[in-house]
Amino acid sequence: MKLFSVAWKSSSKVSKQRKYRMNSALHAKRNFLAAPLAPDLKARHGTRNLTVREGDTVKIMKGEFRGATGKINTVNLRKSTVYVDGAGRVRKDGTKSFFPLRPSNLMLIEISVEDKKRAASLMRKDAVKKSKPVKGK
Repeated sequence: MKLFSVAWKSSSKVSKQRKYRMNSALHAKRNFLAAPLAPDLKARHGTRNLTVREGDTVKIMKGEFRGATGKINTVNLRKSTVYVDGAGRVRKDGTKSFFPLRPSNLMLIEISVEDKKRAASLMRKDAVKKSKPVKGK
């Protein structure tokens, strides 16, 4: 049996789509961890979504913790999940544990630009947005 094939991506079978996502390499799984931007960030940066990173502030849009905001504590590429401060449970023994969330159920409110590469990529997106002509004028 093949471990991975790019042909799975083009298949319309749901099982092959799931197989593609589960067996992808970690550098490719990073692209699956994108979350939509808040409307003001969307207008400022000219993009609909962005890959989540530790330190970003997000709002939880779906699920048990809907409406809560917090900083991203950990990003797990293998499981394609994100752990957010403020979205956790208390176990029977009293210890706290983070609840795994899908990045598609989050909205980026504030972007951490401490990383120079990330800041540069946002600047490139801003430049592309400004260089595009406005339709209808």
